[in-house]
This record gives sequence, C-alpha cells and structure tokens, in this order.
Amino acid sequence: MDQYYPWFFLKSVPGIGNLLFRRLLERFSHPEEVIKASQAKLTAVQGISPRLARAILNHKMPGHVLDDMKAARQSGFKIVTFADEEYPSLLRHIPDPPPLLYVYGELPEGERNVAVVGSRSATYYGLDATFKICRDLADQGVVVVSGMARGIDTRAHQGAMEGGGKTVAVLGCGLGKVYPRGSEELYQKIAQNGAVISEFPVGSEPEARHFPIRNRIISGMCKAVLVVEAAQKSGSLITANLAAEQGREVFAVPGSVESHKSAGTNRLIKQGAGLAESAQDILEALALSSHEPAARSATAMEEPLNPAPAPAMGLAEDEQTVLEALGPYPIHIDVLVQRLGMPVGALSASLLQLELKGLARQEPGKLFSRGTSLQ
Repeated sequence: MDQYYPWFFLKSVPGIGNLLFRRLLERFSHPEEVIKASQAKLTAVQGISPRLARAILNHKMPGHVLDDMKAARQSGFKIVTFADEEYPSLLRHIPDPPPLLYVYGELPEGERNVAVVGSRSATYYGLDATFKICRDLADQGVVVVSGMARGIDTRAHQGAMEGGGKTVAVLGCGLGKVYPRGSEELYQKIAQNGAVISEFPVGSEPEARHFPIRNRIISGMCKAVLVVEAAQKSGSLITANLAAEQGREVFAVPGSVESHKSAGTNRLIKQGAGLAESAQDILEALALSSHEPAARSATAMEEPLNPAPAPAMGLAEDEQTVLEALGPYPIHIDVLVQRLGMPVGALSASLLQLELKGLARQEPGKLFSRGTSLQ
C-alpha cells in the first residue's frame, strides 16, 4: 500500500476535491510531487490559495484514512489510481474524475461501455426490456455498467451476464457494504464477471448524498446511457443529464403514455434522446457491432417488446375479454372498468381466474398487467 500513500494523503487534505486533485496532477504528474512542491509552485495552480497550499504542506494523514487503506488491503480490494492503465479511459475526461477507485474483480479493458439505469420499482415490461437489451449488448461485446440497485439495475447486470459478457456495478457506498441488502449473491457474480467499484472508503454507508455523486461515474465511464422507466422526478434523469453534460449519447426505452413510470423516459425522447427498442438501435448508433449476434439474440431483437396476447384456450368469454385489455404495463382496475364497461364484481372475478392461471398479475394498488406466461 506504500505506493498509494501519496494518493490517499492528498485526497485527505481538507479543501482538495476531485477537480483540484486533477489540476494538481496536470501540473505535477503525481501526488508525491505535489507533496514535495513549494508553496509558490502550489499557488501557481488555479484554485490553490496560499492557505490551501499551507494546508497541503502541513497536512498529516488522519488515522481513519490509514485504517481505510488497511481495510482495502485485508479485504482483497484493488486500488486503481488515475495514473494506472486499468483506470477507465473515458472516465479520465470528465471534469471531476475520482483520483482513485476501489475495485473488486477486474475492470474490463476498452471503451465499449454502455450504462443502463432506471426505476427501482419497475414494471415487468421494463424489467423484460432491460434484460433482453443488456443480454444482446453483451452478446456484441459491450460492457454493461449500472448501479446494482433493485429493479432495472439488477436486470441490467443479470442480462449482461446471461449474454456471456462483462458488467460493472458502481456503488453509492464502500465495497465493504453490500447494498441493497440481500444482494450478496449478485455482488459476487458481478465481481466474477467484471467488477464492483466505488470511490468511497471501504466502510462507507450508502448515504443518500452518495448516489448523485456516483452517478457521474456510471455515465462518465460509458459511451452512452440507456434509461428504462423513469418518472418525471427520477434519479435516473440525473444520470441522463450528467451524460449529456459529459458529451455522452442518451437513449431511452419508450413506455406507455398511461404509465407515470415512463413519463421521464418519454420526455427524454421528446428532447432528442435516441429511441431504443432493442440493442441493435444502440449498437448501430454507436457503431459498436462487433460480430453477428447469436441466433437467440437475433431472434430476441426482432421480437416486439409488447406482443399482443394470443387467444388462450379454456377461458370464459369475460376472461378472454379482460385478458386482451391487459398489457405489460400495470393498469388500475378503475381504468379497466371504464374501458370494458364490466361491473366491478365480474371484472374482479375474471382477474382472479386469470391470476390463478398465470395469465395476469396483480401489483400493489389494484394494478394489473399480463402474467409471466404471456411476457
């Protein structure tokens, strides 16, 4: 860990954020040279006042930072600094790249990265679309980057691994804290098929303020960001805005005009984001196709995300009518009553029968959508 001491030392100086750290590196090449520099040379760097220069020269490494270095070593986590070849190349070019990253696993080489973000409480439509798109992106050698949250993030990682590709999870906490709870198995699988990374100290808790900060890494290390199911005030839109500011491409999966979960994604498309119905839309726009997709993936990309249900055998007339009114997006029972003109009692009875047959599913709030057997 001695080689990393200057990095941790400079990072722990009060007043030295990521932007100033980068400026110092541009001037002195290495943190060790910064520490040895005179006050006059330090103050020649934009943003370094005489007071801050003295703080650098008189700084002593806090005990908790030494403990963090020790914890990283004992846990088997790698430290990847801005000067290392393994550091994500695209991330170097954002205004405030983290000076160092904690890494569990192996960071994939190259720049064939696409970020995928979206709702934690996604619909089956969103989850299914995410899985298929990420599976097919991975099949073409694209690295899928996400945040390991529940919902869209999890399906993005799973889809990438199903496609035989690499995936990277960027955490809003330290690598010593698996978040969300219960995701230990996913955490390990991602590390075996890519990497779990963080810029926060090993023991950092998943604080709310950390997540907007980590979002710039998700977008910054990728060529593009794909948003799947985001409400009007979604954290995923923050990532999309960061991506646009960083000069990255933004894509969105279109959603139902009746679903508030897709209000944000549909607005992104109105504002000029690329419409992504399949992985091929992204691959073609970014010129990332590397080889002919496997037969499974090619078929999947030709399938619509919203196929109409085929008539089901053995259904009563009312059940078939209700089934045809259901889609991949959850619909409130009151909307179904208005659309079908059925009494609530009869509609509820038909929905119950469809649920028992696996043809419909109920979500909290009396919302109904197609069952998994029709997806």
